[in-house]
Amino acid sequence: MASERQIRSASVLIALGGNVGDVRATFGKAIAHICGMAQGVLIARSSDYATPPWGDEDQDPFINACVEIETSLDPHALLFVLQKVEQKFGRTRTKERRWGPRTLDLDMIAYDDVSLQKPDLTLPHPRLFERAFVLVPLAEIAPDRVISGIRVRDGLASVSTQGIERLPDTG
Repeated sequence: MASERQIRSASVLIALGGNVGDVRATFGKAIAHICGMAQGVLIARSSDYATPPWGDEDQDPFINACVEIETSLDPHALLFVLQKVEQKFGRTRTKERRWGPRTLDLDMIAYDDVSLQKPDLTLPHPRLFERAFVLVPLAEIAPDRVISGIRVRDGLASVSTQGIERLPDTG
């Protein structure tokens, strides 16, 4: 109806990662929780990729993926949802080592074209273009998306993808 106020929805890119437990099953459940709690719609989901550990290399390989959702939540409300979903799947940020093993890691990569620098949230993600484990699945679903002035596929072309392997689809 013309008189109803339109709630604007945002296109949000989210990276998923984990290397503890049945990560691929966790991803499926986590995506459903994110969409439910954020009243979001899943627009795209990448394949899952096996990736070498980054930062702290003395651990099992990770599985990474990316999704695009539409939500009307603001960035901080969505961050709260992502952190709640991580906790639901056993992640305790205060008790883990940086870049260490985890059941589920959810990172907001981009929220429309919002640029934000707060202590708890920087958008777009400040290390996106250093991380092939995010760029590979992201390029699968959003190759032409421009983030921080860089097209995702161009950013991917500038990093090594050595050791990253697309996993076969499940079921």
